[in-house]
Amino acid sequence: MNTKTSIIPTVGLRTSKRRRISAPTRVVGASLFAGAACALALSLVVFSGATESVITGSMLLGFGVGWTVLAVLSARLTDEPQTWARVPAVTMSATGVALLVFTPQNGIITWLTWLWAPALLILTVWMAIQMRRTLAGRGRWLLTPVLIGLALASIGAVIQTITTQRNEDAYPAPGDVYSVGDHRLHLDCRGQGSPTVVLFSGLGEISSSWAKITEELGADVRVCAYDRAGQAWSDDVASPQDGIAAAKDLHALLASAGEEAPFVLVGHSIGGPYAMTYAARYPEQVAGMVLLDSSSPRQLTDIPSYPAQYAVMRRGYAVSTVLARLGAGGLVAAGAGYPDDVAARLHAMTSTPRAARNARDEITTVPILFKQAQALTSLGDLPLVVLTASESVDDMDGWSAAQDQMAALSTNRVHREVESSHQGMVDDHAASIVSARAIEQVVLAIRSGVSIG
Repeated sequence: MNTKTSIIPTVGLRTSKRRRISAPTRVVGASLFAGAACALALSLVVFSGATESVITGSMLLGFGVGWTVLAVLSARLTDEPQTWARVPAVTMSATGVALLVFTPQNGIITWLTWLWAPALLILTVWMAIQMRRTLAGRGRWLLTPVLIGLALASIGAVIQTITTQRNEDAYPAPGDVYSVGDHRLHLDCRGQGSPTVVLFSGLGEISSSWAKITEELGADVRVCAYDRAGQAWSDDVASPQDGIAAAKDLHALLASAGEEAPFVLVGHSIGGPYAMTYAARYPEQVAGMVLLDSSSPRQLTDIPSYPAQYAVMRRGYAVSTVLARLGAGGLVAAGAGYPDDVAARLHAMTSTPRAARNARDEITTVPILFKQAQALTSLGDLPLVVLTASESVDDMDGWSAAQDQMAALSTNRVHREVESSHQGMVDDHAASIVSARAIEQVVLAIRSGVSIG
């Protein structure tokens, strides 16, 4: 039997085998870039200025995308598939979605820290083991800093939670706490005499931030520093307060504490618009005002650079809540330059996730606050001192003119430029003395009934 062998020509046929990359360094780099880019886009653009839970959730969702890219591309394009990356991809994405959907508040997030921080550390150790087994070369060195960062984040979160709870016991309120309805506010008063000086803190400041100024005031001046809702020793409230809500709170606080009008309102930075809003709402209680490099109620329109600055601040303060949760709040906390006891108290109260969240809440309400402060169109002939920081004048076009407009609120006024930075008006030694003398000047003018000029 003759057998014929058929020979099928293969010339011109193409192989379907895909070329694979033996070392997935580029895949690792691409996945890290994708995760970082998604996390930044979601937290700074899509959810810019959102609450801590939303910013954290968006970041986790972005990082989850990065781990997904690593798992998929390494399996399709390389000889070293990183299938273990599916675990952090699913875990981070699911956690991120849960935070975006349920948006837990500060108390719940603090409680959950005791669960997620150890779990993240365990996951990170497991990821490191899997990486060493399946990934070689420069790809491993690209991932190692990421895993170190995750481990430090979990450890930092636990340390921050412990420190915050410890500081709550170590630094009790240096004054009294009074009920103002469904929450309590902290008030710290000293000295005696009338009128009573009421201090309005700037963004990120608390009642103890006024320590240098209050120490300079004589014992014959009654001065009260307080914390708005969510600050330091005052209780949290369900949602961020605008200027009118804060004014109602302060009005109830002063009444509960037995502090009687007339009042001299002193505001630093955005504390100025808070003081103006109070004066517009309760004019019969106001005897005079001092503005220390105060924000202008028309700052968003009259200061050309401020809208862009505000946008950056809004995004930055939102992200700072996450960083503070991971233990980085101490890097921007207040306290430098104060006496040791005050510095320790300030650092303890301003380095917490709660303090960062309060700053984020207040910056989101700034446009509303400014509009409400515009209701104050005149103080008549009440004594008014406006002190303007020289550094603010040099750094911001329109700042000097805006300060002039605020000085025009009263016919009985003094407007001076002080050699100081914006923050130095309350925490620099020389500038704080000038601020204290301005307060005393207004108090003396009210007592004597003479013109402040």
